[in-house]
Amino acid sequence: MTSHSEHEHSPVAEKGIAGFKADLWNYEGEKGALIPLLQSAQDAYGYVPESAIDYISEIVAIPAAEIYGVITFYSQFRLKPLGKYLIKVCDGTACHVNGAPKILTAVEDELQLTGGDTTDDGLFTIQKVACLGCCSLSPVIMINGETHGRLNAKKVQQLLKEYRNRHADQS
Repeated sequence: MTSHSEHEHSPVAEKGIAGFKADLWNYEGEKGALIPLLQSAQDAYGYVPESAIDYISEIVAIPAAEIYGVITFYSQFRLKPLGKYLIKVCDGTACHVNGAPKILTAVEDELQLTGGDTTDDGLFTIQKVACLGCCSLSPVIMINGETHGRLNAKKVQQLLKEYRNRHADQS
């Protein structure tokens, strides 16, 4: 599993990190800069790490504890990195009526986690979403942009095993 410090300085994130650090100085002392700086940090790192919160706290002169309050208030912000595979479970009307709650339970059971969490190995993150716009395929999940429909618990188990195998083959 990648540590936070390794993730923060990965070659892929470097350009975003430089942009975030430039944003810090662009917004120094400016009122209303907190949200744009949090968005910049999340864009750079994929989440808002503690080090970014510390930097932002210095720039906007807001205590880190208050910044954590803002981060946890807005669902757009994350305090932990996303897994390699982001699973969006649709809970729109069609999916809900056709078994989305059972699909969500099947995913959580298979991955041994609860909604919004990332697996210990950093492989999967699950998010319940309002609608994926694939009502004719309900119930639906999307994994890294790939749509999977007409699901049941058994199909979910098989699908997640396939993704685990893909990861093992790439490692």
